Amino acid sequence: SPTGARAEAEGGQHSQICPGPLLRSPIVWKNYWIRGVLSLAMISGFFLIIYMGPVTLILVVMTVQIKCFQEIITIGYRVYHSYDLPWFRTLSWYFLICVNYFFYGETVADYFGALVQREEPLQFLARYHRFISFALYLAGFCMFVLSLVKKHYRLQFYMFAWTHVTLLIVVTQSHLVIQNLFEGMIWFIVPISIVICNDIMAYLFGFFFGRTPLIKLSPKKTWEGFIGGFFSTVVFGFILAYLLSQFQYFVCPVGFNSETNGFTVECEPSDIFVMQEYTLPAVVQNTLRWKTVNLYPFQIHSIFLSSFASLIGPFGGFFASGFKRAFKIKDFASTIPGHGGIMDRFDCQYLMATFTHVYIASFIRGPNPSKVLQQLLMLQPEQQLSIFHTLHSHLRERGMLPPAAAQAE
Repeated sequence: SPTGARAEAEGGQHSQICPGPLLRSPIVWKNYWIRGVLSLAMISGFFLIIYMGPVTLILVVMTVQIKCFQEIITIGYRVYHSYDLPWFRTLSWYFLICVNYFFYGETVADYFGALVQREEPLQFLARYHRFISFALYLAGFCMFVLSLVKKHYRLQFYMFAWTHVTLLIVVTQSHLVIQNLFEGMIWFIVPISIVICNDIMAYLFGFFFGRTPLIKLSPKKTWEGFIGGFFSTVVFGFILAYLLSQFQYFVCPVGFNSETNGFTVECEPSDIFVMQEYTLPAVVQNTLRWKTVNLYPFQIHSIFLSSFASLIGPFGGFFASGFKRAFKIKDFASTIPGHGGIMDRFDCQYLMATFTHVYIASFIRGPNPSKVLQQLLMLQPEQQLSIFHTLHSHLRERGMLPPAAAQAE
């Protein structure tokens, strides 16, 4: 998770009852202050990146992805003493480039069709993108086979599997983060923010009230922090959803404007970002004396996102804790003082990104006119003309266009 509120530092020892905050040593308090200050600095940087727009966000996601990949590959390199393996690091980074070429190429073809149509080299790359991607991967596969050494067979296949699992965990889910961003910046900001909120609030509740250990895999995680983080995150997500739903900049899908050669975030907000009136259940009406309440539908969706971030999201941290215990390491790296590596801060974020992508695809996403138009622009002129006539006839049959005779008059 991306803040200083580490899963392992939520108050407590290996004993059944965790000590209160007043019993902690000055060194522990100093570490908390360091983590707190750096957490505030990272949160401030996050707001700055949002202000700088979609392009900066995409570049940051790519940078984080590369650093997480490097940290996990380095662990395998050290743990398995892979110093003498031929081409191991070179092939690992080669496969990273291949997979990124495939995913980002798919994104360019989907969202930047107008740009692709203007540039002939891009037309060639877009048309044969998947074949080129497969050819690049196949070249790496053949290089790996040719690099096999008799005395290192087993170790080399260990590291081949290590690289591919790392690609699956890091690169694939980073691509989903960018896909979420193109659906609207709110689908990027809210999931990340509620994970940060849950991490901080679980830490604070565990620090001040934690007494009951939650899970042996992470013995300093407490039930008090887990429950307190859940309710705090749901409230925070609900309020944040209300605030962001009011601005087109956050709710509109990120599109590419071929005239300005830049990203645009202008649209007519979809129904989930339009205020609706809801009738409250009878029990709530009798208690609060309110019959109706005005909400953005996205606020209701935020409850499900916050619930996942609070109840299931921490298992990403537990998974990372188990991984580190398996290889007897404290952190993935020492990039951030008091926090560990970048992967230590994003162990829950990747799981949250995947859930958000699945949630959008299952319950939110409908036909995207902008994306359909981009795909139409990539067709041959005669195909475009055929679709135009078919659509024109269909709209006329539905009475949405006047008959041909009326148009002639």
